[in-house]
Amino acid sequence: MSLGSHTLEQVVLRALAEDVGDIDVTSEATVPAGTRAVATITQKAPGVVFGLDAAEAAFVALDPDVTLERLGPEGQWREPPAPMLRATGDARALLAAERTALNFLQRLSGIATLTARCVQAVRGTGVQILDTRKTTPGLRTLEKAAVAAGGGVNHRAGLYDMVLIKENHVALAGGVGAAVRAAAAAFPELALEVECSTRADVDEALAAGAQRILLDNMNPAELRATVAHVAGRARLEASGGIGLDALREHAQTGVDCISVGALTHSAPALDLSLLLEALP
Repeated sequence: MSLGSHTLEQVVLRALAEDVGDIDVTSEATVPAGTRAVATITQKAPGVVFGLDAAEAAFVALDPDVTLERLGPEGQWREPPAPMLRATGDARALLAAERTALNFLQRLSGIATLTARCVQAVRGTGVQILDTRKTTPGLRTLEKAAVAAGGGVNHRAGLYDMVLIKENHVALAGGVGAAVRAAAAAFPELALEVECSTRADVDEALAAGAQRILLDNMNPAELRATVAHVAGRARLEASGGIGLDALREHAQTGVDCISVGALTHSAPALDLSLLLEALP
């Protein structure tokens, strides 16, 4: 998933407006007009960098003449200290854009890094790590792009591009089978998945023709038994608070994928720094 340049610019401009307002009063008071400087952003913790487009857009928005130089690749695990980005331009503009640029980079790199750790945890099992809709409002596309940069797989983008029948839908539709049949008839062109928490739910989903089943809050023993019972008749996704330490045990049950909401709702920011040097 990726944002078009126009959409990315809008997201960054909203973030700058929130932070800068009409003027950066501190820089205006302390930095002489016309001062030029070079800002270097450095990665201070191990992880995967992502979000350079957004960071660059923040600097460009406040200084269209800024010179930008990428000092390292995105989407690769790197050890610190590792320089990421250098921006040369108006010192006041660099200072005003600093926090917005770092916020995007730290947040998105944190997501990419946690995703990479999860992918590493299940390496060799064939299991895919999926994201969810538990994203920051307004930043879903960026955050899902960060998941992909970390080696994860994007699940549905929203409520419009895939049918995912959850327990509340089942209750209102009159059962798992009824919900699956109704959704398949209404949107036959869309992928369809249904949440199941019991063996009976799974059997009902299979009987209704479900090709993808989300196994909700099952422990590894229950997952293993369900995998054997389904025997390849549907693609199986494990979900429900599965943390990094438990991922491999769940992956070894034979499920096809594991969705991890924490990738986007709980990823810690990657530690970065920005140092500014005045130019003569």
